[in-house]
Amino acid sequence: MKKFLTITAIILVLLGAAGYAVWHFGTNIASEKIIEKVESTLDDKNLEEVKSYIENDSKVQEIVSEAATTNPDTLPFQTKEEATRVLIKKVGVNRLLEIQEQAQNGSINKDEVLSEIEGKLSEDEISALKYVLYKELNK
Repeated sequence: MKKFLTITAIILVLLGAAGYAVWHFGTNIASEKIIEKVESTLDDKNLEEVKSYIENDSKVQEIVSEAATTNPDTLPFQTKEEATRVLIKKVGVNRLLEIQEQAQNGSINKDEVLSEIEGKLSEDEISALKYVLYKELNK
């Protein structure tokens, strides 16, 4: 009986470790694929269009100027890859894809997107996203 319990415990630990590994590496792979997709759809013309939109939007300018004074050492992440991983973990790949589709169709506005994202992220994570945006815009 003791041998059976020991084997069962070992199997459960191994399954748990395997599940964690799949989840961890799965989110990494998903975040890399999302970044590749976004980068492939943003050519120089589209990137300039996005930058122009950001420069002309006062709310985005406020976010960017706030991020300029942020100390990156206090943030939970500092790169776009890490930001993508956090968004995947907190919001989910399916929901992010739905938001992208709704934004392209015009069936969701930026305030709805912001409120949903802000509801799922902590203040530190939001500050880190702002910092990543600032860093990417000023490359």
